[in-house]
Amino acid sequence: MPSPFPLLWRFRRLIVLAAFACVLVAFYRASGLHQEFSFDYLRNELQDNRLSGLLLFVLLFALGNLLHIPGLLFLAAAVVTLGKLWGGLITYVAALVSCGFTFLVVRALGGNGLRLLNNRLTRAVFSHLDLRPASSVFLLRLAFITSPTLNYSLALSGIGFAPYMLGTLLGLPLPLLLCCLLFDQLADVLLG
Repeated sequence: MPSPFPLLWRFRRLIVLAAFACVLVAFYRASGLHQEFSFDYLRNELQDNRLSGLLLFVLLFALGNLLHIPGLLFLAAAVVTLGKLWGGLITYVAALVSCGFTFLVVRALGGNGLRLLNNRLTRAVFSHLDLRPASSVFLLRLAFITSPTLNYSLALSGIGFAPYMLGTLLGLPLPLLLCCLLFDQLADVLLG
């Protein structure tokens, strides 16, 4: 049966995704969870509770990515607390989990909704993405690291999970390493 609102019906999955994001943000604010997303809180949890702090770190990173909280907050807290080697490694693992989780949630709710934007620009972007999905993700990760907007966009683009994760796996180390070195130097100057 055709919908009396064809445009709304066409974009229904994107509307569901937008509603989910609004509910998630409302819950985030109402629950007081926003206090957990601070540099000091993350640092204290990693320092005081090694195993449970690491699990909480990964969980908050994944939730933060859905809420559009920049991953560099997590990296800075990990590097200052655990040092550039361990902080970088922990953040790399957490970033992989977070990016994968965000992709699966956004894809489940929004499908390949960006494919509905059928114009010359989107066709050109998708033709490059479809031709080399893993290398496209790799290059995007070099520039945008764990950007939540990038994760949402790639999930809605219709590319497969395997090329997305391969590009993420290979594209994150270099920018994370550079950020680790930067945060380590900043910590020495500001805290030391």
